[in-house]
Amino acid sequence: MRFTRRHPLLTAVLLCALAVLAARPADGDGSHAPGHGSASGVSAEVARLYEEAAAATERYEAGRREAEKQRAEGQRLEERLDRERREMAVLHEDLGRIASSQYRDGGGLPLTAHMLLADDPEELMRGQRVVRQAEVSLDKAIGRSERAEARLARDEAKAAAAWKELEERNTELAALRQGIERKLEAARWKLQGQADASVAAGACRGAVRLDQPRTRFTTSWVAPVETYELSASYGSGGARWANRHTGQDFAVPIGTPVRAAGAGEVVKVSCGGAFGIEIVVRHAGGYYTQYAHLAAVAVDQGERVAPGQWIGQSGTSGNSTGPHLHFEVRVTPETGSAVDPVPWLARHGVSL
Repeated sequence: MRFTRRHPLLTAVLLCALAVLAARPADGDGSHAPGHGSASGVSAEVARLYEEAAAATERYEAGRREAEKQRAEGQRLEERLDRERREMAVLHEDLGRIASSQYRDGGGLPLTAHMLLADDPEELMRGQRVVRQAEVSLDKAIGRSERAEARLARDEAKAAAAWKELEERNTELAALRQGIERKLEAARWKLQGQADASVAAGACRGAVRLDQPRTRFTTSWVAPVETYELSASYGSGGARWANRHTGQDFAVPIGTPVRAAGAGEVVKVSCGGAFGIEIVVRHAGGYYTQYAHLAAVAVDQGERVAPGQWIGQSGTSGNSTGPHLHFEVRVTPETGSAVDPVPWLARHGVSL
């Protein structure tokens, strides 16, 4: 306190100098500055657009399935309508044959004259009753068929209208999805540009606090990304690796949320070098998982993470030929101690 009172100007200068030093990133040592970095806006935008694109795709796929269902229903009704019409044509032919038969058998004469001329009037009466019953049955069948045809025609028209409406809505949803994906692609490369700048400087920009998904995992272990294609595997050869590939690569677009494979503590967040932006998490049992070639991080060193928690976003930083997540399982936090992650995950209930 005595020092402050005697030298107020010197104190102000020292405080300013300390503030400047605190604001400077570490010089080329791959260290990680906690807190929100300047990339947070782009990272959050990529994460938001990623979820919007997924939701738009889900709505489009649901609409497409419903449209296919309506189209199939319309086709089914059309086939039934064709059958009804063919049956109607047969019934009309039957009615025509009965009328022709009556005419040939003297249908134009009064029934009394038929009875006088007949050898067996009772047999004639029985024949007349059979004919009338056949006519009545045929008339009823034709009436039912006509009503069924009208009903089917209405149902077919409704199904066709519903299918057309769904097709129009799906066209709109497809356009919406394409618009979101264009924005997402632009934001992804902007995010990657910031990641490349961080790697070149050797200092991460800070954790971006992404809105976590609502899903809560009941399992202890999960795959490090939700949707993926497996690419380079553990132990595979290649010119880009000094010896053999030390992890499992997941081919995913830039900005894809990367998940903690299991509960643990973040022991390393760094930028620079062959792995670009990377995170290492320590788990119970003496194992570590590494997540490399990221575009952004969402956790700080020393932070506890839960299974499935978003800890970063995939990218193509460092020694990378394209967007993917490089995932390793190690027995130490450092490179060179990796084990094959695919059977290791399988033993923990995660099949890739």
